[in-house]
Amino acid sequence: MAAARDEQKNPIQVIERMMRLLDVLAQHPEPLGLKQISQYTGLHPSTAHRILAAMSGDRLVDRVEPGSYRLGMRLLELGNLVKSRISVRELALPVMRELHAQTGETVNLSVRHGDEIVYVERSSSGRSAMRVVHVIGARAPLHVTAAGKLFLLEEGFARLRDYAKRTGLAPHTKNTMTSLTLLERDLERIQGQGWAVDAEEAEIGVRCVAAGVRDDGGSLVAALSLSTPADRMKLQWGPLIKETADQISRAIGHRPTSRIGVA
Repeated sequence: MAAARDEQKNPIQVIERMMRLLDVLAQHPEPLGLKQISQYTGLHPSTAHRILAAMSGDRLVDRVEPGSYRLGMRLLELGNLVKSRISVRELALPVMRELHAQTGETVNLSVRHGDEIVYVERSSSGRSAMRVVHVIGARAPLHVTAAGKLFLLEEGFARLRDYAKRTGLAPHTKNTMTSLTLLERDLERIQGQGWAVDAEEAEIGVRCVAAGVRDDGGSLVAALSLSTPADRMKLQWGPLIKETADQISRAIGHRPTSRIGVA
């Protein structure tokens, strides 16, 4: 009774204990018994039981059998609701602005549409003298852009051949990879390092580096890229764009796994 009165006086402590219980249940795919939950959380069994009973009433946890618990379906409903309201553009833009402030170069967010990349957001001060300006809504073939190569890699090498047949790997500059073999080697390099590069393949004098943005299911949903005049591109921007893209991925729910490849 004393413990219950203490909890009523300190609702913040109750919330903290609820979160501790949820965290423990989230770490174990199988239902846990009350004794195990108490051990993992450090809560007294009676305290854990009382809070779990209240959470069970709200379907935050499910009581599989007497004294055995797992995460509840209400969490799935809430998670799907949050997911449906997430805007990659809205979450990415503040991070893009930080990256632009750090580098002074144009930062783009793009998505795939068919065999093209479509630019959906950008952050730029207008400092760049580049002829290519990735305005929102602009398009470019996948194989000539760093961002597009990420999506080609995502589909796999078998489907890359289908893309090559459809498009003919049409050149945009003398540096465009019009050979399937060269493009495959480039994708292998991207797979190993985690970011892609466009070495004046879309426009002479312009270089880009890009990394992928993944959602909570691990799917590639967007690409973050940095565009700069060729003489201003820096080697350290590859890891930087990868780190920034990963930050956006985490913001939309992605949790990295042991998967090898672009993430």
